[in-house]
Amino acid sequence: MRPDHQIPLQTTPQDRPIKRHHTARYYVHRVKESLTTRVSKLICSIFLTLLFLVGIITFILWLSLRPHRPRFHVEGFSLPDVGQIIYNVTARNSNQNIGVYYDSMQVAVFYEDQSVGGEPVLFPFYQGPKNTTVIAGQLSGVASERWHQFMAARTRGEAVFRLEVTSVIRFRISSWDSKRHRMHANCPVGVGQDGSLLPSYRVNRCPVYFS
Repeated sequence: MRPDHQIPLQTTPQDRPIKRHHTARYYVHRVKESLTTRVSKLICSIFLTLLFLVGIITFILWLSLRPHRPRFHVEGFSLPDVGQIIYNVTARNSNQNIGVYYDSMQVAVFYEDQSVGGEPVLFPFYQGPKNTTVIAGQLSGVASERWHQFMAARTRGEAVFRLEVTSVIRFRISSWDSKRHRMHANCPVGVGQDGSLLPSYRVNRCPVYFS
């Protein structure tokens, strides 16, 4: 035997790689898991896409249909006779596609945060989009002691009052009505020595808030 002759190594069964054989049930289970995962991802993707589209549409509708508060301006306010106040106010619906339904309305006048008088005005009415309604009337029977206070302020150059319009309103879109809102419009008004509305108070828009 030659010295450089090498005897080949023999491998035992323990040294050979073990081939694992899976059953048909195993492969069926793996296929089912894969299909379930894909279907779940597809459903989630469709749901999120629909949710996103609904959100975009809702946001666009809200931007185009969101209701603006009615706008009130005092056009006239005077004290022509003792115990009498005459007022003229406009209510403007500036919405493009939304109407306003007034269930009721009350006008009151205050001087130094004390009530001078008030009365209900107008019957329930509907105001269409881009429409203006005139609210005019007069308060009679103002107490004489209060009148003396007005006259004293007028002689000093200006008597300032607060005219408040209170109403319960609903916004109407087509045939759908919103819930009722109690609305308040507070209009500062000042009269000069002649008892007429000063020009500086005619151009101001009355602050409007809901309660």
